[in-house]
Amino acid sequence: MSNIVWHQHSVDQAARAKLKGQNPVLLWFTGLSGAGKSTLAGALERALFEAGFHTYLLDGDNVRHGLCKDLGFSVADRDENLRRVGEVAKLMVDAGLVVLSAFISPTREERDSIRERFPEGQFIEVHVSTPLSICEQRDPKGLYVKARRGEISNFTGISSPYEAPLSAELTIDTSKGDLSSQVSALIDYLTAIGVINSSRLTASA
Repeated sequence: MSNIVWHQHSVDQAARAKLKGQNPVLLWFTGLSGAGKSTLAGALERALFEAGFHTYLLDGDNVRHGLCKDLGFSVADRDENLRRVGEVAKLMVDAGLVVLSAFISPTREERDSIRERFPEGQFIEVHVSTPLSICEQRDPKGLYVKARRGEISNFTGISSPYEAPLSAELTIDTSKGDLSSQVSALIDYLTAIGVINSSRLTASA
């Protein structure tokens, strides 16, 4: 690595962000399987996209079809999966995008490690805090049933712990309220911190 030097190009993040009319960030949706991370992130991306913002959604299952298809579900492989996602997200934020990621990411250490790669204010942790009992009732992939039977080892929330964030920027329980109000709360936050201009959202409504 001693012979590898980062090349600073003439077009930087600030220039890309100005062209897009937004301030790039990474929204990191974390929570149990079935908590509603992907649904919430997808609905937010749709609202931003329809208002003309430049976004990209990184989803836990989707990245395992390509970027991380060589990885399993051991502790080491799950760590590497998140490391790769963090690096890709960093490149996308540098490209001026509003990036949304939906991953269980069960440990604070994993999430903090990704946060440390970003300047202050560019990593927004969204804790999707839907209770385990609700997640089990939903069980969209049938994983909780298999985990309870012992067919899946190291399953977060059953045989492996989930460490809830201590100071997430936002906390949303998808079992309370509707999806529209939850997306509105996210948009209000992004507007308040200057990531997006609410006038564009109003114009697109």
